Amino acid sequence: MKTIDDVEVAGLRVLVRADLNVPLDGGRVTDDGRIRASLPTLTALTTRGARVIVCAHLGRPGGKPDPRYSLAPVAARLGELLGDRVDLATDLAAARAAVAALRPGGLVMLENLRFNAAETSKDDAQRGLFADQLAELADLYVADGFGAVHRKHASVYDVALRLPHAAGYLVQAEVAALSRLTADIRRPYVVVLGGAKVADKFDAIGSLITAADRILIGGAMAFPFLAARGGKVGTSLLEADQVDAAGGYLDQAAPGQIELPSDVVAAAQRAADTPHQVVAADAIPADQMGLDIGPESAARFAASIAEARTIFWNGPMGVFELAPYAGGTQAVARAITGSDAFTVVGGGDTGAAIRALGLADDAFGYVSTGGGASLEFIEGKTLPGLAALED
Repeated sequence: MKTIDDVEVAGLRVLVRADLNVPLDGGRVTDDGRIRASLPTLTALTTRGARVIVCAHLGRPGGKPDPRYSLAPVAARLGELLGDRVDLATDLAAARAAVAALRPGGLVMLENLRFNAAETSKDDAQRGLFADQLAELADLYVADGFGAVHRKHASVYDVALRLPHAAGYLVQAEVAALSRLTADIRRPYVVVLGGAKVADKFDAIGSLITAADRILIGGAMAFPFLAARGGKVGTSLLEADQVDAAGGYLDQAAPGQIELPSDVVAAAQRAADTPHQVVAADAIPADQMGLDIGPESAARFAASIAEARTIFWNGPMGVFELAPYAGGTQAVARAITGSDAFTVVGGGDTGAAIRALGLADDAFGYVSTGGGASLEFIEGKTLPGLAALED
Protein backbone atom coordinates (compact mmCIF):
# COMPACT_ATOMS: atom_id res chain seq x y z
CA MET A 1 0.00 0.00 0.00
CA LYS A 2 1.12 3.55 -0.66
CA THR A 3 1.91 5.85 2.27
CA ILE A 4 1.66 9.61 2.52
CA ASP A 5 5.41 9.77 1.89
CA ASP A 6 4.78 8.35 -1.60
CA VAL A 7 2.37 11.13 -2.60
CA GLU A 8 2.85 14.81 -3.40
CA VAL A 9 0.14 16.47 -1.31
CA ALA A 10 0.84 20.20 -1.68
CA GLY A 11 -2.39 22.00 -2.54
CA LEU A 12 -4.48 18.81 -2.51
CA ARG A 13 -7.67 18.42 -0.53
CA VAL A 14 -6.87 15.42 1.68
CA LEU A 15 -9.60 13.55 3.53
CA VAL A 16 -8.07 11.87 6.58
CA ARG A 17 -10.10 9.12 8.28
CA ALA A 18 -8.83 9.30 11.86
CA ASP A 19 -9.81 7.37 14.98
CA LEU A 20 -10.91 10.00 17.47
CA ASN A 21 -13.35 7.84 19.42
CA VAL A 22 -12.24 9.07 22.84
CA PRO A 23 -13.95 8.98 26.26
CA LEU A 24 -15.82 12.11 27.31
CA ASP A 25 -17.07 13.37 30.66
CA GLY A 26 -19.44 16.28 30.47
CA GLY A 27 -17.99 17.51 27.22
CA ARG A 28 -14.40 17.08 28.39
CA VAL A 29 -11.98 14.62 26.79
CA THR A 30 -10.75 12.38 29.61
CA ASP A 31 -8.13 10.47 27.62
CA ASP A 32 -6.63 12.08 24.51
CA GLY A 33 -4.38 9.16 23.53
CA ARG A 34 -6.11 8.59 20.20
CA ILE A 35 -6.07 12.30 19.37
CA ARG A 36 -2.33 12.44 20.05
CA ALA A 37 -1.83 9.35 17.89
CA SER A 38 -3.33 11.23 14.93
CA LEU A 39 -0.94 14.20 15.23
CA PRO A 40 2.06 12.88 13.22
CA THR A 41 -0.02 12.33 10.08
CA LEU A 42 -2.02 15.55 10.39
CA THR A 43 1.09 17.60 11.09
CA ALA A 44 2.99 16.07 8.17
CA LEU A 45 0.16 16.80 5.75
CA THR A 46 -0.43 20.39 6.83
CA THR A 47 3.31 21.12 6.93
CA ARG A 48 3.59 19.88 3.34
CA GLY A 49 0.81 22.23 2.21
CA ALA A 50 -2.19 19.91 2.05
CA ARG A 51 -5.69 21.18 2.75
CA VAL A 52 -6.80 18.66 5.35
CA ILE A 53 -10.33 17.46 6.13
CA VAL A 54 -10.43 15.23 9.23
CA CYS A 55 -13.34 12.81 9.64
CA ALA A 56 -14.06 10.37 12.45
CA HIS A 57 -16.80 8.86 14.57
CA LEU A 58 -17.58 9.04 18.28
CA GLY A 59 -19.63 6.42 20.10
CA ARG A 60 -22.84 4.95 18.73
CA PRO A 61 -25.37 7.75 18.21
CA GLY A 62 -27.74 5.52 16.25
CA GLY A 63 -27.48 7.12 12.83
CA LYS A 64 -28.83 10.55 13.75
CA PRO A 65 -27.44 13.75 15.29
CA ASP A 66 -27.08 13.59 19.06
CA PRO A 67 -25.29 16.38 20.95
CA ARG A 68 -23.93 13.85 23.45
CA TYR A 69 -21.77 12.42 20.66
CA SER A 70 -20.66 15.63 19.00
CA LEU A 71 -17.00 15.85 18.04
CA ALA A 72 -16.89 19.48 19.23
CA PRO A 73 -14.84 18.64 22.37
CA VAL A 74 -12.48 16.56 20.24
CA ALA A 75 -12.02 19.42 17.76
CA ALA A 76 -11.25 21.74 20.65
CA ARG A 77 -8.66 19.35 22.08
CA LEU A 78 -7.09 18.73 18.68
CA GLY A 79 -6.80 22.48 18.25
CA GLU A 80 -5.01 22.77 21.58
CA LEU A 81 -2.54 20.05 20.61
CA LEU A 82 -1.93 21.56 17.17
CA GLY A 83 -1.69 25.08 18.54
CA ASP A 84 -4.39 26.36 16.21
CA ARG A 85 -8.18 26.52 16.20
CA VAL A 86 -9.93 23.58 14.53
CA ASP A 87 -13.35 24.41 13.11
CA LEU A 88 -16.08 21.76 13.08
CA ALA A 89 -18.33 21.51 10.01
CA THR A 90 -21.69 20.40 11.35
CA ASP A 91 -23.11 19.06 8.06
CA LEU A 92 -22.07 18.39 4.46
CA ALA A 93 -23.14 21.82 3.23
CA ALA A 94 -20.99 23.47 5.88
CA ALA A 95 -18.19 21.04 5.02
CA ARG A 96 -18.24 22.03 1.34
CA ALA A 97 -18.03 25.70 2.25
CA ALA A 98 -15.26 25.12 4.79
CA VAL A 99 -13.21 23.05 2.35
CA ALA A 100 -13.60 25.64 -0.38
CA ALA A 101 -12.21 28.26 2.00
CA LEU A 102 -9.26 26.15 3.17
CA ARG A 103 -5.81 27.39 2.32
CA PRO A 104 -2.75 25.14 1.94
CA GLY A 105 -1.78 23.98 5.42
CA GLY A 106 -5.30 24.49 6.74
CA LEU A 107 -7.45 21.91 8.54
CA VAL A 108 -11.15 21.43 9.20
CA MET A 109 -13.01 18.61 10.97
CA LEU A 110 -16.31 17.02 9.99
CA GLU A 111 -18.98 16.29 12.57
CA ASN A 112 -19.48 12.70 13.76
CA LEU A 113 -19.80 10.48 10.69
CA ARG A 114 -22.22 8.21 12.51
CA PHE A 115 -24.78 11.02 12.66
CA ASN A 116 -25.57 9.70 9.15
CA ALA A 117 -27.06 6.19 9.18
CA ALA A 118 -25.45 5.45 5.81
CA GLU A 119 -21.96 5.46 7.37
CA THR A 120 -22.52 2.07 8.99
CA SER A 121 -25.24 0.72 6.68
CA LYS A 122 -25.00 -2.87 5.49
CA ASP A 123 -26.64 -1.77 2.22
CA ASP A 124 -23.84 -1.19 -0.27
CA ALA A 125 -25.83 1.32 -2.31
CA GLN A 126 -26.84 3.43 0.68
CA ARG A 127 -23.30 3.40 2.03
CA GLY A 128 -21.96 4.22 -1.42
CA LEU A 129 -24.08 7.37 -1.74
CA PHE A 130 -22.62 8.72 1.48
CA ALA A 131 -19.14 7.74 0.32
CA ASP A 132 -19.73 9.70 -2.91
CA GLN A 133 -20.57 12.80 -0.88
CA LEU A 134 -17.43 12.44 1.22
CA ALA A 135 -15.26 11.76 -1.81
CA GLU A 136 -16.47 14.95 -3.49
CA LEU A 137 -14.75 16.92 -0.75
CA ALA A 138 -11.26 15.64 -1.52
CA ASP A 139 -8.58 14.76 -4.04
CA LEU A 140 -6.84 12.16 -1.86
CA TYR A 141 -7.96 9.78 0.88
CA VAL A 142 -5.66 8.92 3.79
CA ALA A 143 -6.49 6.05 6.13
CA ASP A 144 -5.18 6.77 9.62
CA GLY A 145 -7.94 5.43 11.87
CA PHE A 146 -6.64 1.95 12.58
CA GLY A 147 -9.24 1.32 15.26
CA ALA A 148 -11.93 1.31 12.55
CA VAL A 149 -10.23 -0.59 9.71
CA HIS A 150 -12.07 -3.81 10.57
CA ARG A 151 -15.38 -2.10 9.77
CA LYS A 152 -16.82 -2.01 6.25
CA HIS A 153 -18.09 1.54 6.72
CA ALA A 154 -18.45 4.29 4.12
CA SER A 155 -15.57 6.42 5.43
CA VAL A 156 -13.33 3.41 6.04
CA TYR A 157 -13.83 1.28 2.94
CA ASP A 158 -15.99 2.87 0.24
CA VAL A 159 -14.28 6.27 0.04
CA ALA A 160 -10.90 4.59 -0.44
CA LEU A 161 -12.29 2.88 -3.55
CA ARG A 162 -13.35 6.24 -4.99
CA LEU A 163 -10.20 8.30 -4.49
CA PRO A 164 -6.44 7.94 -4.83
CA HIS A 165 -5.44 6.68 -1.42
CA ALA A 166 -2.57 6.20 1.00
CA ALA A 167 -1.92 5.01 4.53
CA GLY A 168 -1.10 7.48 7.27
CA TYR A 169 1.72 7.07 9.75
CA LEU A 170 -0.48 5.53 12.42
CA VAL A 171 -1.80 2.78 10.15
CA GLN A 172 1.76 2.09 9.01
CA ALA A 173 3.00 1.78 12.59
CA GLU A 174 0.08 -0.44 13.64
CA VAL A 175 0.59 -2.86 10.76
CA ALA A 176 4.33 -3.06 11.41
CA ALA A 177 3.91 -3.75 15.14
CA LEU A 178 1.06 -6.24 14.84
CA SER A 179 2.82 -8.12 12.05
CA ARG A 180 5.41 -9.13 14.62
CA LEU A 181 2.66 -11.10 16.38
CA THR A 182 1.87 -13.13 13.28
CA ALA A 183 5.28 -14.20 11.94
CA ASP A 184 8.64 -15.15 13.48
CA ILE A 185 7.20 -14.89 16.98
CA ARG A 186 9.73 -15.02 19.80
CA ARG A 187 8.54 -17.59 22.34
CA PRO A 188 7.13 -18.03 24.90
CA TYR A 189 4.26 -15.95 23.51
CA VAL A 190 1.86 -14.85 26.26
CA VAL A 191 -1.54 -13.26 25.56
CA VAL A 192 -3.38 -11.33 28.29
CA LEU A 193 -7.11 -10.81 27.68
CA GLY A 194 -9.53 -8.81 29.79
CA GLY A 195 -12.03 -5.99 29.62
CA ALA A 196 -15.81 -5.87 29.54
CA LYS A 197 -16.38 -6.11 25.76
CA VAL A 198 -16.41 -9.89 25.83
CA ALA A 199 -18.29 -10.43 22.56
CA ASP A 200 -15.74 -8.38 20.61
CA LYS A 201 -12.89 -10.65 21.70
CA PHE A 202 -14.44 -14.05 22.18
CA ASP A 203 -14.16 -15.22 18.59
CA ALA A 204 -10.43 -14.48 18.60
CA ILE A 205 -9.64 -16.99 21.31
CA GLY A 206 -9.68 -19.98 18.97
CA SER A 207 -6.95 -18.45 16.81
CA LEU A 208 -4.98 -17.37 19.86
CA ILE A 209 -5.01 -20.92 21.23
CA THR A 210 -3.25 -21.98 18.05
CA ALA A 211 -0.70 -19.15 18.17
CA ALA A 212 0.04 -18.46 21.84
CA ASP A 213 1.87 -20.54 24.43
CA ARG A 214 -0.23 -19.20 27.29
CA ILE A 215 -3.42 -17.14 27.53
CA LEU A 216 -4.13 -15.24 30.77
CA ILE A 217 -7.78 -14.27 31.08
CA GLY A 218 -9.07 -11.65 33.51
CA GLY A 219 -11.76 -8.99 33.65
CA ALA A 220 -15.26 -9.92 32.49
CA MET A 221 -13.66 -12.24 29.93
CA ALA A 222 -12.97 -14.72 32.73
CA PHE A 223 -16.54 -15.31 33.89
CA PRO A 224 -17.78 -17.48 30.98
CA PHE A 225 -14.74 -19.72 31.50
CA LEU A 226 -15.22 -19.91 35.27
CA ALA A 227 -18.91 -20.71 34.73
CA ALA A 228 -18.00 -23.37 32.16
CA ARG A 229 -15.93 -25.06 34.86
CA GLY A 230 -18.94 -25.07 37.17
CA GLY A 231 -17.91 -22.02 39.16
CA LYS A 232 -20.35 -19.65 40.84
CA VAL A 233 -19.88 -16.11 39.49
CA GLY A 234 -22.67 -14.29 41.38
CA THR A 235 -23.98 -11.23 39.54
CA SER A 236 -20.78 -10.78 37.55
CA LEU A 237 -21.04 -9.61 33.95
CA LEU A 238 -21.81 -12.80 32.05
CA GLU A 239 -23.47 -13.67 28.76
CA ALA A 240 -24.90 -17.14 29.16
CA ASP A 241 -24.54 -18.08 25.50
CA GLN A 242 -20.76 -17.71 25.81
CA VAL A 243 -20.45 -20.34 28.52
CA ASP A 244 -20.69 -23.26 26.09
CA ALA A 245 -18.17 -21.63 23.76
CA ALA A 246 -15.81 -21.07 26.68
CA GLY A 247 -16.08 -24.74 27.57
CA GLY A 248 -15.17 -25.61 24.00
CA TYR A 249 -12.08 -23.41 24.17
CA LEU A 250 -11.03 -25.05 27.45
CA ASP A 251 -11.34 -28.46 25.78
CA GLN A 252 -9.39 -27.25 22.75
CA ALA A 253 -6.50 -25.74 24.72
CA ALA A 254 -3.52 -27.69 25.96
CA PRO A 255 -3.39 -28.41 29.73
CA GLY A 256 -2.46 -25.18 31.52
CA GLN A 257 -2.50 -23.10 28.32
CA ILE A 258 -5.49 -21.02 29.49
CA GLU A 259 -4.90 -19.48 32.90
CA LEU A 260 -7.92 -18.13 34.81
CA PRO A 261 -8.13 -16.10 38.03
CA SER A 262 -8.13 -18.08 41.24
CA ASP A 263 -9.40 -15.12 43.28
CA VAL A 264 -11.29 -11.90 42.57
CA VAL A 265 -12.20 -8.68 44.32
CA ALA A 266 -15.99 -8.75 44.69
CA ALA A 267 -18.64 -6.25 45.78
CA ALA A 268 -22.42 -5.88 45.69
CA GLN A 269 -22.24 -3.08 43.15
CA ARG A 270 -19.79 -1.23 40.95
CA ALA A 271 -18.88 1.69 43.20
CA ALA A 272 -15.71 2.80 44.94
CA ASP A 273 -17.37 3.23 48.33
CA THR A 274 -19.12 -0.16 48.37
CA PRO A 275 -17.61 -2.71 50.80
CA HIS A 276 -15.53 -5.23 48.88
CA GLN A 277 -13.71 -8.47 49.64
CA VAL A 278 -11.35 -10.97 48.06
CA VAL A 279 -13.08 -14.30 47.36
CA ALA A 280 -12.36 -17.45 45.37
CA ALA A 281 -13.03 -16.77 41.69
CA ASP A 282 -15.33 -19.79 41.43
CA ALA A 283 -17.25 -19.04 44.62
CA ILE A 284 -18.43 -15.44 44.28
CA PRO A 285 -21.40 -14.78 46.61
CA ALA A 286 -24.75 -14.80 44.84
CA ASP A 287 -25.36 -11.09 45.54
CA GLN A 288 -21.91 -9.89 44.51
CA MET A 289 -19.94 -9.40 41.30
CA GLY A 290 -16.27 -9.79 40.45
CA LEU A 291 -14.72 -6.38 39.71
CA ASP A 292 -11.00 -7.21 39.57
CA ILE A 293 -8.68 -10.17 39.69
CA GLY A 294 -7.40 -10.82 43.21
CA PRO A 295 -3.84 -10.51 44.56
CA GLU A 296 -3.05 -14.22 44.19
CA SER A 297 -4.15 -14.17 40.54
CA ALA A 298 -2.22 -10.97 39.90
CA ALA A 299 0.96 -12.57 41.24
CA ARG A 300 0.47 -15.70 39.10
CA PHE A 301 -0.20 -13.62 35.98
CA ALA A 302 2.91 -11.52 36.68
CA ALA A 303 5.00 -14.69 36.99
CA SER A 304 3.77 -15.95 33.60
CA ILE A 305 4.46 -12.56 32.03
CA ALA A 306 8.02 -12.61 33.41
CA GLU A 307 8.74 -15.76 31.37
CA ALA A 308 7.46 -14.31 28.08
CA ARG A 309 9.48 -13.07 25.12
CA THR A 310 6.40 -11.80 23.23
CA ILE A 311 3.31 -10.33 24.90
CA PHE A 312 -0.04 -9.16 23.56
CA TRP A 313 -2.31 -7.47 26.11
CA ASN A 314 -5.90 -6.52 25.28
CA GLY A 315 -8.27 -5.45 28.04
CA PRO A 316 -7.90 -4.40 31.70
CA MET A 317 -8.18 -6.91 34.54
CA GLY A 318 -10.94 -5.05 36.33
CA VAL A 319 -12.78 -1.77 36.76
CA PHE A 320 -9.53 0.18 36.82
CA GLU A 321 -11.35 3.54 36.93
CA LEU A 322 -12.24 2.82 40.58
CA ALA A 323 -9.29 2.59 43.00
CA PRO A 324 -10.40 -0.57 44.87
CA TYR A 325 -10.49 -2.48 41.58
CA ALA A 326 -7.35 -1.19 39.84
CA GLY A 327 -4.83 -3.50 41.51
CA GLY A 328 -4.98 -6.34 38.98
CA THR A 329 -4.56 -4.08 35.96
CA GLN A 330 -1.72 -2.26 37.68
CA ALA A 331 0.05 -5.53 38.53
CA VAL A 332 -0.16 -6.74 34.93
CA ALA A 333 0.98 -3.39 33.58
CA ARG A 334 4.00 -3.23 35.87
CA ALA A 335 4.93 -6.83 35.10
CA ILE A 336 4.88 -6.02 31.40
CA THR A 337 6.94 -2.84 31.77
CA GLY A 338 9.49 -4.84 33.73
CA SER A 339 9.76 -7.47 31.00
CA ASP A 340 12.28 -7.59 28.15
CA ALA A 341 9.64 -9.12 25.86
CA PHE A 342 8.36 -7.44 22.72
CA THR A 343 4.97 -6.12 23.80
CA VAL A 344 1.87 -4.86 22.03
CA VAL A 345 -0.87 -3.31 24.16
CA GLY A 346 -4.15 -3.29 22.21
CA GLY A 347 -7.48 -1.57 22.70
CA GLY A 348 -8.62 1.89 23.70
CA ASP A 349 -9.62 0.78 27.19
CA THR A 350 -6.22 -0.78 27.80
CA GLY A 351 -4.40 2.32 26.61
CA ALA A 352 -6.63 4.48 28.79
CA ALA A 353 -5.94 2.17 31.73
CA ILE A 354 -2.17 2.43 31.55
CA ARG A 355 -2.36 6.21 31.25
CA ALA A 356 -4.83 6.42 34.16
CA LEU A 357 -2.33 4.44 36.24
CA GLY A 358 0.36 7.00 35.47
CA LEU A 359 2.32 4.81 33.05
CA ALA A 360 3.63 6.32 29.83
CA ASP A 361 2.94 4.71 26.46
CA ASP A 362 6.66 4.48 25.76
CA ALA A 363 7.08 2.18 28.77
CA PHE A 364 5.57 -0.52 26.53
CA GLY A 365 6.79 -1.88 23.21
CA TYR A 366 3.83 -0.58 21.23
CA VAL A 367 0.45 0.76 22.33
CA SER A 368 -2.13 0.05 19.63
CA THR A 369 -5.17 2.27 19.18
CA GLY A 370 -7.20 -0.64 17.84
CA GLY A 371 -9.10 -3.10 20.03
CA GLY A 372 -11.21 -5.24 17.73
CA ALA A 373 -9.04 -4.26 14.77
CA SER A 374 -5.84 -5.44 16.41
CA LEU A 375 -7.44 -8.76 17.40
CA GLU A 376 -8.78 -9.38 13.91
CA PHE A 377 -5.40 -8.50 12.40
CA ILE A 378 -3.51 -11.06 14.46
CA GLU A 379 -6.26 -13.60 13.72
CA GLY A 380 -5.36 -13.20 10.07
CA LYS A 381 -8.74 -11.84 9.02
CA THR A 382 -9.12 -9.51 6.05
CA LEU A 383 -9.70 -5.98 7.34
CA PRO A 384 -11.80 -3.96 4.87
CA GLY A 385 -10.06 -0.67 5.60
CA LEU A 386 -6.66 -2.17 4.83
CA ALA A 387 -7.84 -4.22 1.86
CA ALA A 388 -9.17 -1.04 0.23
CA LEU A 389 -5.68 0.51 0.37
CA GLU A 390 -4.00 -2.27 -1.53
CA ASP A 391 -2.94 -1.57 -5.11
